[in-house]
Amino acid sequence: MIKDNTIEAFFALVRGGLWETEVKLSSYGEIDYETILRIAQEQSVVGLVAAGLEHVIDVKIPQVLALQFAGESIQLEKRNTGMNFFIADLVTKMRRAGIYTLLVKGQGVAQCYERPLWRACGDIDFFLSEDNYKKAKELLLPMSSSSEKDLGGKHLEMIIDNWVVELHGWLRCGISSRMNKVLDDVKRQTIYEEIVRSWINNGVQIFMLGKENDAFYVFTHFLNHFYKGGIGLRQICDWCRLLWTYKETLNIKQIEKRVQDAGIMSEWIAFASFAVDYLGMPCFAMPFYSSDIKWKKKADRICSFILEVGNFGHNRDNSYYSKYPYLVRKFYSFGRRLSDLFRHAKIFPLDSFRFLPFVVFIGLKTVSRGD
Repeated sequence: MIKDNTIEAFFALVRGGLWETEVKLSSYGEIDYETILRIAQEQSVVGLVAAGLEHVIDVKIPQVLALQFAGESIQLEKRNTGMNFFIADLVTKMRRAGIYTLLVKGQGVAQCYERPLWRACGDIDFFLSEDNYKKAKELLLPMSSSSEKDLGGKHLEMIIDNWVVELHGWLRCGISSRMNKVLDDVKRQTIYEEIVRSWINNGVQIFMLGKENDAFYVFTHFLNHFYKGGIGLRQICDWCRLLWTYKETLNIKQIEKRVQDAGIMSEWIAFASFAVDYLGMPCFAMPFYSSDIKWKKKADRICSFILEVGNFGHNRDNSYYSKYPYLVRKFYSFGRRLSDLFRHAKIFPLDSFRFLPFVVFIGLKTVSRGD
């Protein structure tokens, strides 16, 4: 059982690193720093906590721990630098082949941080139109050392030069057809109206979703993980930094319409409360934030779930994947999905049961395809 003061100190350090502000830890008493390191690893926010440690002004941090965080931060920098060079090279190769793509999540959102190279990086996700998706498959599959089955012609994962590269032909989630209709409109607007933003990466212009669409997409992406068992702090920190970076130019009315059309305003407000109360997001920069006590209670439940499961379900026992045959694994996975939905009904009672039929449908469809 983690002591409350250690959890509070952990969040204080995350806030310090996320916003590059001073941190005071003396009021938390005796802190279990080893546990803070473990939680930071589970939540994929080691870089943020390391940055927060640099801003501590009232206590002396144990040298061994400081060196551990410094070492991991150096590794983060190396991995991010390598990934950025790889992305620039791969996008250049695709453009030479007449393939036009957008980078979603990941390294694009990382540019919204004060220290982009200290954000934990994951996969490389490319979003493409139907034609570009087909051409990208033809170009990249021969370069890959391994690949997974193309899921319905819209998603393909492969490994190229030891980097995980994913091609996406759509932006849909797996919990709501209503949300998917809005995400399809994000795709339409992005591809046909060319509403994008860009980042110059090692001399190469990398295109990304427009800022309003990205704020909505990043939210739906981690909401999908929340309902399907694997949300972590890093994903919510991405959302906060994105909203903060573009706070003065965001079209709030457009975001509001998308959130309402998708039927997820309650989730947005609850996670906004979590972002403000736990992550220190300035409330004036968080659209639709409410200080009402009911949202704070929901934020507390969200926090408990996040700390329990870890980033992408890091803390969950997934050993059944290697122990049992396909159908048994799917049975376990389905049971976990149902358990999470019933648990989340304490936070979002209407939506948890509204999402249930679609989650079941997607699960059965996946099993029927053998995915």
